[in-house]
Amino acid sequence: MIKKRVLTILLTISIAVPVFAATPVEKVSSADESSQFNSISLARGYKNLSDTNPCITQKFSADPCAMEYNGRVYVYSTNDGEASSWVGQNNDYGKITQLNCMSSSDMVNWTDHGTINAAGRYGAAKWAGNSWAPTACHKKINGKEKFFLYFANSSNGIGVLTSDSPTGPWIDPIGRPLISRSTPNCDSRSVEWLFDPAVLVDSDGTGYLYFGGGVPRGQDANPRTARVIKLGNDMTSIVGVPTTLNVPYLFEDSGINKVGNTYYYSYCNSWSKGAKIAYMTSNSPMGPFAYKGTCLDNPGVFFGTTGNNHHSIVSLKGRSYIVYHSEWLNKQMYGSQKGYRTTNINEISIGNGYISNVRGNLTGVSQVENVNPYLLNQAESIAWQGGIKVTGQGDTKVEMNRGDWIGVSNVDFGTGASSISMRAASVNGGVIKVCTDSPSGTAIGYVRVPRTGSNNNFTNVTANISNVYGTKKLFFVSSADVVIDSWQFFKNGSNADPNPTPEPNPQPQPQPTTSVSDGWYYIKNVNAQKYLQVSGNVGKAVQNVEKRCII
Repeated sequence: MIKKRVLTILLTISIAVPVFAATPVEKVSSADESSQFNSISLARGYKNLSDTNPCITQKFSADPCAMEYNGRVYVYSTNDGEASSWVGQNNDYGKITQLNCMSSSDMVNWTDHGTINAAGRYGAAKWAGNSWAPTACHKKINGKEKFFLYFANSSNGIGVLTSDSPTGPWIDPIGRPLISRSTPNCDSRSVEWLFDPAVLVDSDGTGYLYFGGGVPRGQDANPRTARVIKLGNDMTSIVGVPTTLNVPYLFEDSGINKVGNTYYYSYCNSWSKGAKIAYMTSNSPMGPFAYKGTCLDNPGVFFGTTGNNHHSIVSLKGRSYIVYHSEWLNKQMYGSQKGYRTTNINEISIGNGYISNVRGNLTGVSQVENVNPYLLNQAESIAWQGGIKVTGQGDTKVEMNRGDWIGVSNVDFGTGASSISMRAASVNGGVIKVCTDSPSGTAIGYVRVPRTGSNNNFTNVTANISNVYGTKKLFFVSSADVVIDSWQFFKNGSNADPNPTPEPNPQPQPQPTTSVSDGWYYIKNVNAQKYLQVSGNVGKAVQNVEKRCII
């Protein structure tokens, strides 16, 4: 018998907190800083400051699904590409291998968590050629919350990824399709399009997966191409044979919700019916479902951009929302529709066996809570932007060039702020103009970012702020190439020094050792509520971890 030796592990954790280690900046006058913005041309924002749709405009995000978790709505979508990188061609859906993720606690300011490499050579599921139309859920398994992301491999199968966090990193737990053409009742003669999954975790913890689509010749009224299958307790296996759902005029796009004891199955109906979102109800997750009506017209009705219709319904803080896409931004940017879609959200009512019929619009939804500027805020959490690019996955950063800007909705300064701290990087240095009301508004302060030699070498910088109180729209405008990670204000009357003398780097202190049993252990940043992510022995998300093993 081989006896295991218990390792005593010493963990020394250094969590970078931007507001307590500010780097002093060159003493310059506000006139010197403001001169950096002379004759500056602001990047076009496309989205009016009175509108909240589309949710984000820095990238195209199609086929959205929404999941509520811990007071936030997470939206996962097909990555139709960066809005700034279009080179003239139509969208080639056959090349899409990434998914997008964004989240919000107020439904107006959206945190862009970046793209997920889901399929293809660099994806988690290398067996898959594409990743389309995701759906997501979470479930506690063996006492631990797990997250599941299902996606379509073109129109020929459904894959599943798992994570310990709603923002990843994601892995393929089974190394093959969860649903394929070899799955009973799923061959090409039975289901034309084996795609567009929707998932439900019922109140008893049982998971159900819905999928399918397509209209066989002569079967427009009753295509019989929708399916539902019970999932195993692990959410990565199936139980039994997929059941056929009789869905009238089904075209694509399954959706599923449970309100009270009623199950609502929603879908996009056929073009003969206008490609609208229709819905049915049942007292069982496996059906049969009874047709009730429609709840959202085709986006062409609202935005003049007729195209495929895809949706999801989610509830947050007592309100319900329908999440869908359109080609409005595509048309604004390129003059005509090229197949690039972006996510919109409007409020909807669901309950008592019915879903209200909602009209899509650019106005969008009301903000359900204000932003607290005195907490650490991620730069990628925005309502409006012009010209920026968000990089990374999970913990992301905002890249800005001269004239680029970001805007945050309803920031509550209360009785006023006296200073701001930002975590930023810049190869050659630059200045961030801080203003309210609009990106061309009067400055309330300037933050000078020193040369850091690299866009990955972040430093903490501070500046005085004046004349800001109450609830405002907040904007950051860049004078040069700068990358921003986070920002935080200090209240009037606080003892925060806008240009403090940096303290010497603290020396590691001896830590008590403890014996641990064999198994997996997770290190979590309690402020960011994110787990340490390590790839290639390099710590991410600004956590540095040292491990010393004593045998």
